[in-house]
Amino acid sequence: MEVAAIARNISRALKLNEDLTETIALAHDLGHSPFGHKGETALNALMKDHSGFEHNRQSLRVVELLEQKYPRFMGLNLSWEVREGLVKHFTSYDHPGRRKGFEAKSSSLEAQVANIADEITYYSHDLDDGLTSGLLSEAQLLRDVQTWAEAARSIKKSYGHLPDESRRYFIIRCIIDLEVKDVVHTTEQRLFAAAVESADAVRLQSKPLVQYSAKLRALNLELRDYLYKHLYYNPEVYEPNRRAVRMLEELFVYYLQHHDQVGEQSRKRARKDGWHRAICDYLAGMTDRYAIQEHQRLFGLKV
Repeated sequence: MEVAAIARNISRALKLNEDLTETIALAHDLGHSPFGHKGETALNALMKDHSGFEHNRQSLRVVELLEQKYPRFMGLNLSWEVREGLVKHFTSYDHPGRRKGFEAKSSSLEAQVANIADEITYYSHDLDDGLTSGLLSEAQLLRDVQTWAEAARSIKKSYGHLPDESRRYFIIRCIIDLEVKDVVHTTEQRLFAAAVESADAVRLQSKPLVQYSAKLRALNLELRDYLYKHLYYNPEVYEPNRRAVRMLEELFVYYLQHHDQVGEQSRKRARKDGWHRAICDYLAGMTDRYAIQEHQRLFGLKV
């Protein structure tokens, strides 16, 4: 929902199709497995001899095949433009492969907006989570992350001393605002320079037109490196991720040996797609909490 809100604001400023942008943003992570990108990597390894696993393609699989809401056909009957936006979803940490029917060099502007809104949300949300958990500190951020330091100075100048929670909220909001404005202004300049006059002309571009300025891209790289060093690779985050991946692996192997433990729809799908893909679909559709509960049900309290 946060991605959709930011994406819609950017789309409105650029006078794009807001409904298409919001739909892509809302659906862009439907294919994500439990435990985020670590879980995706684990499923991809487990499926290495069965076409692999990639959450972008899985999102498309969900809306084209796995969701069955209509009596005469599978999927959700979404437009080609929405489905294109899902399969071509990518950010600096997502790299989807090509798929037949979606061969253009670039995706639509609306899909590009959803992609960059996802990245903006990703960083801001992780800053908030890191500070709330105590794994990040404002003192470190002020010293090591220029984007945070500049936003903090701006907030202090405008509002003086604020309570901790309010100050952090406004700093992160200020960072989001900076990112959105930068994307809008930079993209307007790139659109003018490219002189594109149609959606297909956009798709023929070798690089996305919706981008940050060079300056902000460098600042975001600094922020990303900081988050990797102090949050993503922090032992308090890494160890639970490692246990989560092991849970996913153990569930996968267990279901391969006990077909009766997966859902009825997965058992039916296995007749056509094979047990590996059916079980992969079953696991990918779980929430973190449900996967943990299933592991506890099948293996006791072992994690």
